[in-house]
Amino acid sequence: MEITLYGLQVYWWFLVSLIGAFFVFMTFIQGGQTLLYTLAKNEEERDLLVNSLGRKWELTFTSLVMFGGALFAAFPLFYAVSFGGAYYVWMTILFCFIIQAVAYEYRKKPDNVYGTRFYETLLYINGSLGIFLIGVALGTLFSGGNFTVNEYNFSKWTQDSYGLEALLSPFNLAFGLMLVFLARVQGALYFYNSLDNEAIHSRVQSVVKKNFTIFLVLFLYILATILLQDGYVYDESSKVVSIEPNKFLHIFLNSTLSLIGFTSGVLALLFGVYTAVFESSSKAIFLTGTGTVITVTFLLFILGIDNSIFYPSLSDMQSSLSIENSSGSYYSLSVMAVVSLLVPIVLAYIIVVWKSMDKTKLTVEEIQNDSHHY
Repeated sequence: MEITLYGLQVYWWFLVSLIGAFFVFMTFIQGGQTLLYTLAKNEEERDLLVNSLGRKWELTFTSLVMFGGALFAAFPLFYAVSFGGAYYVWMTILFCFIIQAVAYEYRKKPDNVYGTRFYETLLYINGSLGIFLIGVALGTLFSGGNFTVNEYNFSKWTQDSYGLEALLSPFNLAFGLMLVFLARVQGALYFYNSLDNEAIHSRVQSVVKKNFTIFLVLFLYILATILLQDGYVYDESSKVVSIEPNKFLHIFLNSTLSLIGFTSGVLALLFGVYTAVFESSSKAIFLTGTGTVITVTFLLFILGIDNSIFYPSLSDMQSSLSIENSSGSYYSLSVMAVVSLLVPIVLAYIIVVWKSMDKTKLTVEEIQNDSHHY
């Protein structure tokens, strides 16, 4: 049976949503970077935290590149509009990830003229500002951007601030802060699982409680806003864009799979935090990680289904982007769909390597005996 163009568009939107969700989970590395002076009370403990994160720091950047690459390949018009239009936001995000690489490379270099504190500050900027701005950018998928697209698919950003105006939206700000505090929760749970250090373990539960409470308040605000806000939809035949009240609530009610998937993801996240706080489970990161991936996948997925607009235009409603008017050709999507079948192999490789690196918990003594540590 031949797959239709729309079927390929839905498939690729789901794949993009999944990769984006995996990236959100991997931001536990950035979250951990913001906890260096919260969970660690001396240089030895900070070295332990940094080196635990240093084993995997490339994975966040790699998953971000995969997310952007999948969007570029499958939905090139969105890539051109957002990454080209909201230029200042994306360039700041890129800068935040560049300084992360510099920090890990030079933090413990001999004759470091800036000192370790300087590079630890860079790690904090990457973990806070970088993730916050990514959250703001993701928030605009619901709140919209200031762009127009003409009949030749030439796009133009209508604000001289080129994306920074998104910071004026309470929804976008809350979305960014929500990702920051989720990353901090995941980072603390990662340390709980990967380190053999009772002093750090004793501080994790308090950190998780405080940060998860803030995350939960922001998450409930975001969820309520999404479910109650007006959504942009397009007519199947005329492609004219209009407004539908409570659009995303209707999608959840009409799509049993999306509702069950999203609910199960939220429950897994809540249960993971519960096991960490009340049962002192060092395996909580796997529950919260799974819950995060499932929740974010379906939160992004509902943007592209049921004739929904996944990137509303605040300047011209008819310029709004859907998976139909922003995707690549049938040939491009079908060829790439075959290549995408290799994704499970890549994920299996990552899992095997992850287990190999975390086979034994990291200790202060191991770091002190390693002359090439971060």
